[in-house]
Amino acid sequence: MTKNKTRTIIMGAAGRDFHNFNTLYRDNEQVEIVAFTATQIPNIDDRRYPAELAGSLYPLGIPILPESDLVQLIHEHQVDEVVFSYSDVSYQYVMGRGAQVNAAGADFRLLGIHASMLTASKPVIAIGAVRTGCGKSQTTRRVAQVLRNFGKQIVAVRHPMPYGNLAKQRLQRFGSLADLNTHECTIEEMEEYEPHIAEGTIIYAGVDYQAILEEAEKEADVILWDGGNNDTPFYKPDLMITVVDPHRPGHELEYYPGEINLRIADVVLINKVDTAPAQGVDLVRANAKSLNPNATIIEAESPITVEDPALIAGKRVLVVEDGPTLTHGNMKFGAGIVAAEKYGARELVDPRPFAVNSISDTYRNYPDIGVLLPAMGYGEDQMQDLKTTINNSDAESVIIGTPIDLRRIIDFDKPSTRVTYRLQERGHPDLEDALAKFA
Repeated sequence: MTKNKTRTIIMGAAGRDFHNFNTLYRDNEQVEIVAFTATQIPNIDDRRYPAELAGSLYPLGIPILPESDLVQLIHEHQVDEVVFSYSDVSYQYVMGRGAQVNAAGADFRLLGIHASMLTASKPVIAIGAVRTGCGKSQTTRRVAQVLRNFGKQIVAVRHPMPYGNLAKQRLQRFGSLADLNTHECTIEEMEEYEPHIAEGTIIYAGVDYQAILEEAEKEADVILWDGGNNDTPFYKPDLMITVVDPHRPGHELEYYPGEINLRIADVVLINKVDTAPAQGVDLVRANAKSLNPNATIIEAESPITVEDPALIAGKRVLVVEDGPTLTHGNMKFGAGIVAAEKYGARELVDPRPFAVNSISDTYRNYPDIGVLLPAMGYGEDQMQDLKTTINNSDAESVIIGTPIDLRRIIDFDKPSTRVTYRLQERGHPDLEDALAKFA
């Protein structure tokens, strides 16, 4: 233990925490990072941030430990400061952690947005949100489409999801579906990367976002930052687009760091106006104008397309939706539920009685999910648990409302139909208007 350094713990969830370390602490001789803590994502603790990424000050790497050990670690290592470095959590949650840290004797720190933002040599358009599940991904794909129509070469850089071997995941490039297997992607990673690949967009992700930026700049006229959760961009944007969700009105003022994204937005995109109640649309618009009166406001729909409506009409259906959107995103429905209602499903099958192992754990950890099955797939064991849960159910058919076709990676034994969705602006201004200066 080095007494003349600020002993620090970084609280994270395998993403922002590593980026903060890489940009602010890796070569900082005034600070000693004694540990990362991890939460929110299954099976990402009890490993190490490897020495080859941690730098010369950390020849043994840095332990990544459960956040539940935080107070013990503060006392054991006489920690001076704890840096909170993950996203999509309520203000009450953040300050509850702050109180826990302060009571243990350490300072509690939230970093400013410029402290870790990297500057690119190419224009950057960042797409963020006020919560997970607002529709960032389809917004990013729509932005890419507009820019391609302008004749621009687009490269997307996705917020990190390094849940495996961190050294191997330092810099990942995805140009084909085969690359998903090469990089041993989880379901959550596939959900974000595959739609870009399908539309011909090169996408990068990983751990070292300076190295990733240097590679992306070689291929791109314009770089798209495809944000994760409601985190702030890692790259300084030339245009910031923030997506808000009228199905969760008020959340844009209540979740960290989503409100930051709203305040720094050049464009606020109100998504899902075709399915949200009018009062929800009105409230998020009023809140956006109050916090950021100079931002351009665009309204958009997320119309769905169903592969085979006959597998929904009059059927008892099991609806599978995007995992993070249902868990820490707190959404009560997604595209699958919209399809079930639109095409007249007879009944939604409750998956909870059929859940096994890690899927059962997910319902215990997030008891408000309800009669939806989150597509959890952080590793082969959890994918098998998801398959078993689907096969155990007594549903007549399965609605797949996830961003990828689960049938490509999970072989379950029930008839199924896939729901896809896209972004479609309503009226003007639209994204072509907002992006005209990049033409």
